[in-house]
Amino acid sequence: MSERSQVEGLVRELHAARLAGDLERLCGVFAPDARLRIAGSSDGKPIAIDASRVARIRPWLSILVKTFRLSRYQLLSLTIEGPSAAAHWRVDIESKITGVCIPTELVDLIEVRNGQITSQIEFFVPC
Repeated sequence: MSERSQVEGLVRELHAARLAGDLERLCGVFAPDARLRIAGSSDGKPIAIDASRVARIRPWLSILVKTFRLSRYQLLSLTIEGPSAAAHWRVDIESKITGVCIPTELVDLIEVRNGQITSQIEFFVPC
């Protein structure tokens, strides 16, 4: 398998696991020493997550899976350069708590090493 197809496969698996709300699949794409950063704004309030190592990433991903349901996924663009990827995607994010559904655009900047994600920086903004 080429490096490009491996990186693309990891990005697609990351997104599929998010859509499925599958915490084990999500954690499985990250290297043990990975770093996850998420930044954006919702309803005018900034949201930021910064965690290193899967043991610290897992609780944040668990909160995302328990709190939000994703639907109407569209991968708008995917650029891959060696072990790096930039994915621009759109999804409807529904709060499982309030029922509010917000169309959202996201950009993931991803680094891959040895078949796992070592860094994911995600930016999001409601459409």
